[in-house]
Amino acid sequence: MLWSIIFLNEASANAKEPSGEEIMQQRMDYYMKYQDVFVPWHYLAAVDQYERNIQSVRKDIPKRDSVVAIQFSDEVWAGPFNPNQTDTSIASIQYFGGVGLDGNGDGKADNQSDDDVMYTMARYLSQYGPSEDDFKMALWEYYKSEQVINQILTIAKLYKHYDTIELDTHVFPLPVRGYNYSYRGTWGASRGWGGRRIHEGTDIFAGYGTPVVSTSYGVVEVMGWNEFGGWRIGIRDNHNSYHYYAHLAYYNKDLKVGDIVEPGTLLGGVGSTGYGKEGTSGKFPPHLHYGIYKFNGKTEWAFDPYPSLVQWEKTSRKKK
Repeated sequence: MLWSIIFLNEASANAKEPSGEEIMQQRMDYYMKYQDVFVPWHYLAAVDQYERNIQSVRKDIPKRDSVVAIQFSDEVWAGPFNPNQTDTSIASIQYFGGVGLDGNGDGKADNQSDDDVMYTMARYLSQYGPSEDDFKMALWEYYKSEQVINQILTIAKLYKHYDTIELDTHVFPLPVRGYNYSYRGTWGASRGWGGRRIHEGTDIFAGYGTPVVSTSYGVVEVMGWNEFGGWRIGIRDNHNSYHYYAHLAYYNKDLKVGDIVEPGTLLGGVGSTGYGKEGTSGKFPPHLHYGIYKFNGKTEWAFDPYPSLVQWEKTSRKKK
């Protein structure tokens, strides 16, 4: 018995954790398995990724430690009036108005089973119809939030366009060679113009017109004038993050709201616009203000992008 215990402990210790590529493939296997003509794989993947995103930043909801991140509450799964909130009986779940279904054919509707959860979400979405408007309606009935719907649609758009969920590459927002630039951690520094406020980002100082590129995959959500940021662009990525590029001198003339960008896509050039009415420029040295805001399903807040910029700069230099 002792040798058996030792062997099992050694086997557990030597078990290899799946690689990033293997994890991505496991997720894709579920999406492809449960897609249908009404619910394409990128819809399932977008909902799953959104759930994964909010679980990583929220303490008030449990984190599902599995391949699939989607999780139904016990009340929704088993039915609001079901006396057994951990019920796996298909008949009683249906009787009490629960949504739980059996995806792997074992005769149980188990909300701890990735197959059952993914099958249930696919069936829920498919009942609304095949169009994007149908998908929006299904999301509204489930999440009751326009912000959540827009985030999931952004993720789905990216996954469909690139036909993959592996969209985690990042680059530095300025060329790392051929141009002079400097930056340091300026998070939380006081700002006087427009009232008392703190600096929510990192300033990267460079010459006028230095190219500004997208740091990530994403969809252009905002372009235009902001009295604080001047000419700015806002891009939403597949991790519920909003990337903010401000004080631009000009835009890439081929870019518009709704366009898909990727790491290295030209957005515009470094400038000194802002701190006044539209067209105001020159109130400070030319620089890119770069900020990142995270959406957690309820609110959106800024966090310090400096550590990420340092890492992306190193990675970008290695690629040259």
